[in-house]
Amino acid sequence: MDPSHKILPIHKYPLTISSRFVNDTCRGCNVKAPIYGGYRSNEPSSAGLFFHKECAEAPSEILDHPSHPQHPLNLHNSLRKPSKCNLCGKSFFSPSYRCSSECDFTVDLTCGINPLPVTIEHPKSHHHPVVFLKEPAKPGRCQCQICKSYNRGCSYACLECEVHFHVECVNLSQEVNHPSHPQHPLELLVYESLDSDAEKTCLLCGERPDKVLYRCSICNFSICRFCAKDPPPLAIEHHKTHEHRLVLLSRQISFECNACGMQGDRSPYMCIQCGFVVHRTCIDLPRVININRHDHRISLTHHLGVGYSKCGICRKDISQYNGAYTCSRCPGYAAHSLCSTRKDVWDGVELEGTPEENEDIEPFKVVGDNLIKHFSHEEHNLRLNRDDINRDESSRCEACVLPVYSDPIYNCEECRFILHEKCANLPKKKRHVFSTKPFRLWPRPPRTFASKDFRFHDVFRCKACRTKSTGFRYVSDWWVLDVRCGSRSEPVIHDGHKHPLYYERKKNHCCDACYTQIDDHLLCCDTCDFDLDLSCTDLPKVVKHSCDDHPLSLCYGENANGKYWCDICEAETDPSRWFYTCSDCGVTAHIKCVLGDFSRLMPGRIINYNKVIVEVVPNNHSSRPLCAECHSRCRAPIILKLCDPYTGYICSDACAVAITTTRRTTI
Repeated sequence: MDPSHKILPIHKYPLTISSRFVNDTCRGCNVKAPIYGGYRSNEPSSAGLFFHKECAEAPSEILDHPSHPQHPLNLHNSLRKPSKCNLCGKSFFSPSYRCSSECDFTVDLTCGINPLPVTIEHPKSHHHPVVFLKEPAKPGRCQCQICKSYNRGCSYACLECEVHFHVECVNLSQEVNHPSHPQHPLELLVYESLDSDAEKTCLLCGERPDKVLYRCSICNFSICRFCAKDPPPLAIEHHKTHEHRLVLLSRQISFECNACGMQGDRSPYMCIQCGFVVHRTCIDLPRVININRHDHRISLTHHLGVGYSKCGICRKDISQYNGAYTCSRCPGYAAHSLCSTRKDVWDGVELEGTPEENEDIEPFKVVGDNLIKHFSHEEHNLRLNRDDINRDESSRCEACVLPVYSDPIYNCEECRFILHEKCANLPKKKRHVFSTKPFRLWPRPPRTFASKDFRFHDVFRCKACRTKSTGFRYVSDWWVLDVRCGSRSEPVIHDGHKHPLYYERKKNHCCDACYTQIDDHLLCCDTCDFDLDLSCTDLPKVVKHSCDDHPLSLCYGENANGKYWCDICEAETDPSRWFYTCSDCGVTAHIKCVLGDFSRLMPGRIINYNKVIVEVVPNNHSSRPLCAECHSRCRAPIILKLCDPYTGYICSDACAVAITTTRRTTI
């Protein structure tokens, strides 16, 4: 085993000694603070977990704990449900110490290795002894004398003065001499008492304290209590980052980081010999990683060189003179170091020294001329068909569940199994912006998601576009995407907009196609103010509907003064929104009226919809049936038919939700 890897009782996987600076939550003590010189996990299932050195090296057994000396306490590194510390009274969901006998005694990790004293004779924050109170004496009314916020749990109190202190505040010194600012002592101040022009962000870690900070009012130098207690090293030797010694420049200063090429505004590490400057978070960057914005591994280079212009993640300029991540397979692909190691981009696993998987992600094997064996239909071979036959609505792709019409397809000559040619080529494994872990293509639901009763086909809701489907799906942990959302990569080129589109997560933004307000992922334009909801991104360009003999084409809005009317519901349409129209006879229709809510459910399938058994049926009778819930005529081309013991039809998703709350079938 690599000597930097250690098997420690705090975690079930080996932990790696880390020289990286992170502002993260320690998974041992559950405190969010700057961590340097600690440990991290590199296992895929727990990658990105960091531990303080003291927490990671906690002993597996405490023989004589002052609060429970009668029995040893054993370290438990996993909890299935939150527990409550018998010493401080706080609830926690992290490693703990428990009595080895039958006593119901449990303490969290901090109270196990550093138990709170019952009495502090000489606290740094007060001139009298203070005693520990597990519960506040007056809930909601006990204000901490140091930070001036109210106590909600355990605290220390001076019984003589009737004042209280947070556990974390009681031993804060009123004044400290700090190695990062040797010129003057730093005074403890309440955050809310600072003037408007005072520096309120820690000049070392960049975090903004929520209660108190240490400050030099002469130099406008402020640091948080964590950096005051555990100051960063004044000098570092880390040859993977730079060949020379790096010295901390603890001040507010604008600089360009030579490791990532991005701007910084405080406390970099600098090489006195050659002028190399680096963010402290860019020290000990991982060498080889996987990210969710690219399908191949990317590697760190200290000097990018020519041939690169934009970051593949943030799309901003990238400098040839600094470090970045590049792909050995894709010339021209590069990404900023800070962008690549973001928590929503990188899976946290360092791959240096790990051989690349030679995983087969090809979805089929060629077994003859225009003949394949697809992994989703291994019982029969599929033949490529490009005969340009105009098929009807009943011929649908098993993967995306859309009609195939005259598209090239692979079809089974022994059964009705059909795949679009492009759907047959979907990779079995793909990376996507919605998860840092890879997505895998499932033609049927994995066991985690599958219905317990296999008499019924599974239906799922795509977490990206919110559309219900019975088709293939891409799955990563609890993320489930239909194949149209799951196979899409940036940049997205869409006929409805002239510029490339990229994924962004936004709040209170309106889709330019349907005018719906979205508080989640959108496809956005970097050039102009254009946002597209993911459900509108996947609208079929051409559809057939009984309202017209010709195919209907998707229209991306018009600047028209006249009135438009939907030929299906006969209500007025807004021409500035997207709609369907016939170029031959001028028919117009709302998108919802043309597609309905069940366009991605395969007709003929019997499905379990919220514990109600229904059949997916085409609405192709001469007389449209009445909906059993809203009692209106069903307009959608695909509807749901209730199965025994109930009868009737369901016209929409809203009616399905309403009706399934009262008519549940025991299955």
